[in-house]
Amino acid sequence: MQIMLCAISNIASGNCSEDCKYCTQSAYVKTDIHKYRRKEISQIVLEAKIAKKNEALGFCLVTAGLGLDDEKLEYVCEAARAVKKEVPDLLLIACNGIANVEQLKELKKAGIFSYNHNLETSKEFFPQICTTHTWESRFQTNLNAKEAGLMLCCGGIYGMGESFEDRISFRKSLQELQPFSSPINFFIANDNLNLKVPKLDVDEALKIISDTKEALPQTVIMVAGGREVVLGKRQYEIFKAGASAIVIGDYLTTKGEEPSRDIVELKKMGFTFASECH
Repeated sequence: MQIMLCAISNIASGNCSEDCKYCTQSAYVKTDIHKYRRKEISQIVLEAKIAKKNEALGFCLVTAGLGLDDEKLEYVCEAARAVKKEVPDLLLIACNGIANVEQLKELKKAGIFSYNHNLETSKEFFPQICTTHTWESRFQTNLNAKEAGLMLCCGGIYGMGESFEDRISFRKSLQELQPFSSPINFFIANDNLNLKVPKLDVDEALKIISDTKEALPQTVIMVAGGREVVLGKRQYEIFKAGASAIVIGDYLTTKGEEPSRDIVELKKMGFTFASECH
């Protein structure tokens, strides 16, 4: 089986104006994460080269904050062009919050392949998770990305206290969007966050993956944040459950598995790694 590996570069971290309860980058909570306005372009290019060396096909440029303004758009485009010049065969993904069609077209011109903007959860449950922007604004950004000609990466977070009905509603919204890829994140508790919920059970987490694949049979199902913490020794069972992609290395503000360990384990299991997008 061939699987796709993706890596994340958090190019603008922390001090976000939004109050999303799951996020350590929110200015509403005190956390000890590394905060910076902009990562050096040379450092982003270096991380892209490391990602490629670690068999990654996708490389995601992530910025904290509500969305794109002119200054941030210019910065992301500059980073994208620099990476494309040095590592041309990486698929670049941008994750920069709420954006309009014209902004997204500029990203596409700069070499961005796919736009990632997660719905996070159901329309009904979202107001319990975030009050500073709407679920509808997220959904519209995904429509804008498709209109701009970008491939769509859209998923969310499970284990935030949502109901079974919320999960069904959430997946129905994803079915409306039909994303190219859909990341599944599992919520990880943090003492500084105002979201106190029990950790998901491993079997429940695997069932979420299989239910998502059943709802989105043509979509690349990617397991991202929470893989190591929630699934532990059973984390590679995600592929039997329907996933065909993972995020390797570190996440936005939390440590991930060492890429070399993932690669060794996956090769032992007979997996090969996608080097192009089909």
